[in-house]
Amino acid sequence: MNKQRVVLITGAASGIGREIAESFVQQGWRVFGTSRHLDRMTSFAGIEYVNLDVRSEDSVQICVNEVFKRAGHIDVLINNAGYELGGAIEETTLEEAKKQFDTNFFGMARMVKAVLPSMRERGSGHIINISSVIGWLVPVPFLGYYAASKMAVEAYTEALRHEVRPFGVKVLLIEPSFINTNLGHNRQMASESIQAYAPWQEQTYGVIQHREQTAPPPHLVAATILRAIRASHPRPRYTIGKGVGGMSFIRRFLPWRAYERGIRGFFKLDEGKKHEVRFLHTSAEG
Repeated sequence: MNKQRVVLITGAASGIGREIAESFVQQGWRVFGTSRHLDRMTSFAGIEYVNLDVRSEDSVQICVNEVFKRAGHIDVLINNAGYELGGAIEETTLEEAKKQFDTNFFGMARMVKAVLPSMRERGSGHIINISSVIGWLVPVPFLGYYAASKMAVEAYTEALRHEVRPFGVKVLLIEPSFINTNLGHNRQMASESIQAYAPWQEQTYGVIQHREQTAPPPHLVAATILRAIRASHPRPRYTIGKGVGGMSFIRRFLPWRAYERGIRGFFKLDEGKKHEVRFLHTSAEG
């Protein structure tokens, strides 16, 4: 009987997902990584790639069935597939917002729906949902729908954790802060553009870009997941990144005005206002 442990990782083509997959291979796991575009991927020895579009129930079921066919079971499901939708909330159409949720939230839910029954019947397994501190700690301006989708992941995961504990299935959240990946470069932008938001939006994305460039590598996320899996009683959530502890303290214990001032200062939002005033003044003189 093959006792090699099996992990299924969605969104494993690059970035955090790819790093997680490679780390599990190095630990001797049988690793299945998924992508919507297998033909564009660079293979890595030890990763078995499976086509998957988490927005499609048929694709999800075909993917999970294929893993069961090859490996017989799944010990760990890591829901990593997702993308950032940028733009002011007013600029974002509801169709764009629905697509964001269809991938980041309902895509995760489809995977859990397909994998959980086998874990429950076996009496063991881990479900790990990749969220973000943007979800519950710092909902970032101009990433509003992305933050909302991650907040939904947070609530869903906490509820699921309680429901499946009697069956030996462990559920937890991984919440990275800024990580040095291509997530920001691959950001999709809202189709409508309202110039009035431009100064603040530019300030925010400038700060995000700088923070991502100087952030820890994705290996830190992979190492955290491996540590959580080894724990006999894993915590509900694992936060990763610089400054998360301080921001958590501010959020929980300081007055809301101090918290909001901290957020605006961090993203230099009031500097955006200064730029807008100078822009209007220059335009009026011209």
